[in-house]
Formats: sequence, structure tokens, C-alpha cells
Amino acid sequence: MATRIMVVGHRNPDNDSISAAVGYAHLKNALAERDGSAGEVTYVAARQGALPPESAKVLQDWGIEPPAMLPHVHVRVGDVMTADPVSISADATVMEAGHLLRRHNIRSLVVLDGDGAFQGLIATRAIANRYIAATDLIDQGQPQEAVAADLMASLGQKVSELTEPNVLVLDKEALLKDVVDDLITSELREGVVLDDDNRCIGILTRSDIAAPPKRKVVLVDHNETRQSVPGIQEAEVVEIVDHHRIADVMTANPIQFLNLPWGSTATIVASEFRKHGVEVPKPIAAALLSAIMTDTVILKSPTTTAADHDQAAFLAGILGTDLTEFGLEVFRSKGGERELTVKELVEADSKEFMLGDATVLIAQRETVDLAAVMAREDEIRGHMRALQEAHGYEFVLLMVTDILAEGSQFLCEGNRRVVNRVFGIDCKGVGGTWMPGVLSRKKQVAAKILG
Repeated sequence: MATRIMVVGHRNPDNDSISAAVGYAHLKNALAERDGSAGEVTYVAARQGALPPESAKVLQDWGIEPPAMLPHVHVRVGDVMTADPVSISADATVMEAGHLLRRHNIRSLVVLDGDGAFQGLIATRAIANRYIAATDLIDQGQPQEAVAADLMASLGQKVSELTEPNVLVLDKEALLKDVVDDLITSELREGVVLDDDNRCIGILTRSDIAAPPKRKVVLVDHNETRQSVPGIQEAEVVEIVDHHRIADVMTANPIQFLNLPWGSTATIVASEFRKHGVEVPKPIAAALLSAIMTDTVILKSPTTTAADHDQAAFLAGILGTDLTEFGLEVFRSKGGERELTVKELVEADSKEFMLGDATVLIAQRETVDLAAVMAREDEIRGHMRALQEAHGYEFVLLMVTDILAEGSQFLCEGNRRVVNRVFGIDCKGVGGTWMPGVLSRKKQVAAKILG
């Protein structure tokens, strides 16, 4: 069975995080097909949160399967269990069971009824105990011939007579660390995984948990532990593709770390398609182009580079579309700010950052209707204060970015003195502060605050 490598972006995923995962997983699978390793590995696009509306629309419009939800990368029972374990019919003989145990060099067999449903386990221990029990005949004064006859008769016994029905049943999705104690203290020290039809799909033994394999992950659009999927310290990060500052994700071995100061991770992914000579299907081109448009604010952000312009033009050529019109349509698909919940409006694109010993939250809402957002200022500020209190943030800063006016309205709750000092402004508790030309959270806001 091919090893699944999850390609996943940061928490509270934005369009770049989603589209980069989709595009890079497609590219890596295409390269695996080319070099003949497709049967050994498969790359799966994943996400750590709800799809942004613009991502959902482009994926739906172009028939792309949304990335799978990835709640964590802790090792699960399903990652280490022996799938499709060796089984035997309850009507088989003990001799047949012994033959299978020896041939496969295992301690237990899964016992099935006539319909293939799980009945229990027959273990070498049970067979050995049955043989040893035959020696009781000697203590009863029986001749050796009677003992030998009883031993021979035991070989013809049905497996059902020695089956242990009280077996530890485990959930395939359960965290391995949560079941180890139960496994070790169980009588058989083995557990089985059953499906909804009571069929055994796996068995877990002490040998399986001795040195469990790590889940393999490719990180896109981030390289920071606090923004990564829970359990990342237990996983094996095999690759990183990002356009942010280098942070604190650590690896045991050297990996390919592609980090470029471009406006979008999707730009890097598009360039990798071209570098390797892999054709970009139109649906993938649409997803990647939508991400470049959102991350560079239709190529207006100061983070925009010549590479972004080049790759955007390349992708637009595949689609036969006008860049500006395509970008505006993507931003319109974000949804009406009047209909969104305040949680969606504030938190959909938010990131935590460490500022000394404190944690701050910087969120961004890109819009073509600034007035609609500001009409909900009281509600927004109330939610920001609740976030600050619940998580102990030093401050929560929301950038409401007007892509047409090319600037951002700053709303801040908490210790506003930090923001005011860094930007030389007087951001108060009502009305916020208009910041002309400020479009990039990464380059124009976070970098200044953290620097």
C-alpha cells in the first residue's frame, strides 16, 4: 500500500494555503508517476480549517476535490496496525491454525465465522496450554498412550473451542499514545480494529508499538510550529514550500526547503510545474491563479514580485482570461460582509505571532466593500475583545483591506500602544485608523511589529 504524504497549509487557511496544497499535491503525484514511484507514495492535499469562500468557489467551479480535513498528525492506531491480518475459520482445526501460525511467524490468528465476521483470536498460548493440559492425564494415572492419544485428538479440535472472544477492540483513528496502556495491560496484549460490519481490518501488537512510524507531511505556506498541524513534532516533515520568514519547524534529516520571497506560495508552485516540465491542468491553473490574486491583492501588494507577474500571466494564458477581471471575481466571491458571521469576518484569515514573551493576533479581511465591514464595527470589536481575553493576546489587530482604494483600516483591541508606536499613529477604540498603501500583513504589518 502506498505511503500517504499529507500536503497541508497553516491553521485558519487562506486561499493561498488551500490552493498551494492542491497544486503541489498534484505536481508531486505527477512527478511520482514519471519516476515510477507512484505505487510507493501518494500525495494528499489537506487543510486545517474551513475553506475560505473564494477557495470553495474556485474548487467547485473547476471540479476539484476539496483538501481533506487534517485535525492532527499524531500517530494513529491505523498508522501502525497490521492491515488485513491472517485469519482462519472458526470451523478449522487446531492443526490448521498451528500451520498458519508457524508459516506466518505470528502469535495470533483472527477467527471468523461463516459470514466473515470477527469471532475472536486464537493464540499460540491457547494451543500450548491445551497441549500442556494433556499432561494432567499422567497425574491421573493414565498411561502414556492415553496422553499421546489426547494430544493427537487436540489437533483435530475446532478452532472455535480455543478462541478467545474477549479481545481489546480499538478505533482505527484513535491516537496510539492513548491506547498503549490498554494494549499492554490486556490479557492477550493484542488489539483488533473492526469496521462497521464487525469485520477485522487490522491487528495491533506490542511489536507494532515498539518503534511506530511517523506520519509524513509536506508543509506549504508556513514553516512555523504554532501555525502548523497539531502533532507536527511527532511527524516527519519531508518538504517545505513557503514564502514567509524562516521560523522554528525542525527536522531530523535534511529536506527540500523551498523558501522564496515571492508574493504567494502558489507562485512558487506554478514555477515548479514549469521547472519540471509538468503540464498544468486548467483546474489547477485556476486554483493557483486565484491564490496569487488574493495573496498579492491583484498584483498590487508591495510583496508582489516580477515572479508573481510572470507566473500569473502564464496561468492566465492557460485559462485564456484577463488577470484583473479574474482577480476581481475572486475577491467578489469572498461573500458579502453583511451576511458573514462576526467569527468568519474576523478569524477566517488570522495568524498568531510571538512578540517577545507575548502572543498577538493579526487578522486581515480583504474586501471591495469597506463600508459594509465598518458598519459592523461595534460587533467586530466585541469579538476581538473576547478573543483577546480568551487567549491572553497582547492585542488583536484587524486589517480591513480595501483592494480598490489600496489601503487598510486598522482596528485594534488590547495594548494599542504597541501598534501606535510602531506605525506612528493614534489608533483609538472607535473608527480605527486608515492606512493608505498598506496591503500586506506579512511585509508591511507583521514584519514591522515583530522587528
